[in-house]
Amino acid sequence: MFQDNPLLAQLKQQIKENIPKKEGTVKATEKGFGFLEVDSKTSYFIPPVYMKKVMHGDKVIALIRTEKEKEVAEPDELVEQSITRFIGRVKLVRGNLNVVPDSPQLKDAIRAKTRKGLSHDALSEGDWVVAKLIRHPLNGENGFFCEISEKITDANDKIAPWWVTLAKHDLPNQEPAPQENWEMLDESLVREDLTDVPFITIDNASTKDMDDALHTVANEDGTFTLTIAIADPTAYVAEGTELDKQARERGFTIYLPGRNIPMLPRELSDDLCSLREGEIRPALCCRVTIQADGTISDDATFFSATIKSQARLAYDNVSDWIENGHCEGWQPSDVIAEQVNTLHHLAKARVNWRETNAVTFPDRPDYRFELSEDNDVVAIHVEPRRIANRMVEEAMITANICAGRALREHFGFGVFNTHAGFSPEKMADVVELINQHGGEVNAETLATIEGFSALRRWLNTQETTFLDNRIRKYQAYSEIGNTPAPHFAMGLDVYATWTSPIRKYGDMVNHRLLKAIVRGETAAQTPDDLIGEELALHRKHHRMAERDVSDWLYVRLLKNAVSEKKTFLAEIFDINRAGMRVRLLENGAMTFIPGSLICENKKRVECNADMGIISVDGNKEFQLGDQIEVIITDIKEPTRSIVGRPTREFAVVAEKIETETKAEVVAEAEQVAAKSE
Repeated sequence: MFQDNPLLAQLKQQIKENIPKKEGTVKATEKGFGFLEVDSKTSYFIPPVYMKKVMHGDKVIALIRTEKEKEVAEPDELVEQSITRFIGRVKLVRGNLNVVPDSPQLKDAIRAKTRKGLSHDALSEGDWVVAKLIRHPLNGENGFFCEISEKITDANDKIAPWWVTLAKHDLPNQEPAPQENWEMLDESLVREDLTDVPFITIDNASTKDMDDALHTVANEDGTFTLTIAIADPTAYVAEGTELDKQARERGFTIYLPGRNIPMLPRELSDDLCSLREGEIRPALCCRVTIQADGTISDDATFFSATIKSQARLAYDNVSDWIENGHCEGWQPSDVIAEQVNTLHHLAKARVNWRETNAVTFPDRPDYRFELSEDNDVVAIHVEPRRIANRMVEEAMITANICAGRALREHFGFGVFNTHAGFSPEKMADVVELINQHGGEVNAETLATIEGFSALRRWLNTQETTFLDNRIRKYQAYSEIGNTPAPHFAMGLDVYATWTSPIRKYGDMVNHRLLKAIVRGETAAQTPDDLIGEELALHRKHHRMAERDVSDWLYVRLLKNAVSEKKTFLAEIFDINRAGMRVRLLENGAMTFIPGSLICENKKRVECNADMGIISVDGNKEFQLGDQIEVIITDIKEPTRSIVGRPTREFAVVAEKIETETKAEVVAEAEQVAAKSE
């Protein structure tokens, strides 16, 4: 055939070689065309006919040519495809199997087949599935094609938000399999009998995996003696066993709205290791003296023990009792009342010390979904962080500081939580920004933990959170590593968590190292270099999963908000070039406000992400941290997104400029918002 003529093919290749090429990332639009983004300032138009060969997010090398006096990009080589494994919904087209990816940027159905062992007949319209892209047009194949490897759940399953989200992030949907019996290991430890000591636990009323119990003594000289007893799963789980490997693969217990998936079998997390009231349990303990001014003494000792919690207390009851002098329906015994009061005084001393010498953060409420038996959202409860929460938090921070010191001094390694402060390449911008707003800092000072902490304390005194919100964009990310380093964000020189071994694998690793110290060992195995990266990745996926399920449930909860035209008070927490994201203070829902809904003519609106402000007609109207009133204008169930507008209106100007349709602008804004996640 003429098309297969080798001379013609050679000629085409020679022509191609003379055409300029650019590498970039494909960005799709609602209209069918797209753009090749080469860098933050350079992009090329991709006509609809060429977009049929690529997907949003593909990294490609494109031919840059001029067509109809316009520079366009024709994707030519695939560098990296945007998706391989993906979640989608079944779509039957004239009886043929297709999958529509569950992504705001990927709208087109992809032809599909089922993997061996999965029947075509088992799938119905709208079912949720896991698929893998196995053909791509830029690889010389005829269109896109995928293979369905797994059915997640039926189209109308009300538990879909949880199952789909877990599958999306490739997370387990159930706890590890139980064992027939559990026996404590011989660890060559002498366990001190503390069963007569009045330890107390303070948790949420619904908590089953209670992993910390506290005992506090007020000494005559004004100091406190704090004993922290932590649940001991490593008394049952030996290093290197199959269960230990599973715990490492999971990294953490997964907490989602309405349900959790434990890192360890529930027989351990909710029973044998949980520090239940009246039950004798093995524990790893730390005893330390706290000075009257809140300073942690250098006398912390770690030891193994058996304990028996003498009171299972709830945050709200304890807070009511302390704040109001009584709690309806609950009255502690004299012994327990003494424990609560003493812990309260210790916590106040520690808070005062951290406010003076380290870093504290303003309390933000938690939002808890209440679900019906068939998984409908009944309500969202706002749960402020009250005094009892802070009491336990201060005890845990104290315990983790002690562990960090002990591991640093004895071995020089462990699993440490670290934070490096400001990114070095952004330090000059930070100094300029702070000094513009009345601060007096320099790069040398901010590079020290003392200077960073002083800045954070200064930011806490500001009337608004605008500067605080802007500064956070220049900070480094928290990390997990096996060598000790400061935690700038907390204002601490060392920090190693060990207080949640039921829920965190890194805490299990530290338990084993602390036990080696208890046994008097001078050498131990250094945690391998990958563990920090693994745990950080697990933590990232878990947070994304929690957010995804929450977004799904918020859409269900607020489905009538558009017709009701209810006004919500919201706080601006992000500004990007397409608009702003706000959090509804009543329920915690994230709502996107595109520039087109701030003002009818979006050309009057400038969204400046770098400055953290939005201007209309050149006048600053909104900034990060502002609280504004918002009305919900659209609920998008397929993308689980909420769109709103400010109640504040801006005067109409005489000049009228044509703009895109509202739907197109909102779609573009959503893509920008998704990119900023």
